[in-house]
Amino acid sequence: MNNTFAIPVNDQGILDAHFGHCKFFMQIRVTDNQIMSVEKLTPPPHEPGVLPRWLAEQGTTDVIAGGMGQRAIQIFNQHGVNVFVGAPQGTAEELVEGFMNETIAFAANYCDH
Repeated sequence: MNNTFAIPVNDQGILDAHFGHCKFFMQIRVTDNQIMSVEKLTPPPHEPGVLPRWLAEQGTTDVIAGGMGQRAIQIFNQHGVNVFVGAPQGTAEELVEGFMNETIAFAANYCDH
């Protein structure tokens, strides 16, 4: 697996359930199922369609989120970025490791707008 994950997080580095209004994104680069780097990114001001394009420009291949609107998911997909919603609470590193090891379960998408 060679992927670059983006996870919306709060000040403590824990998954922020509301993707579009998070303070930061943790961008985690993975090569051969090993975390190679972790970087904290400050997003641009939230406007519809901005975050999917911006994260794609940062090299993101996959987004792990708690909830996200359908339109945002579609825009991510148009930029070649996979989206996994309904993630449990945890740090970005825990979520990526759980994803790689198939030890986390994704629940329902908690964002309906």
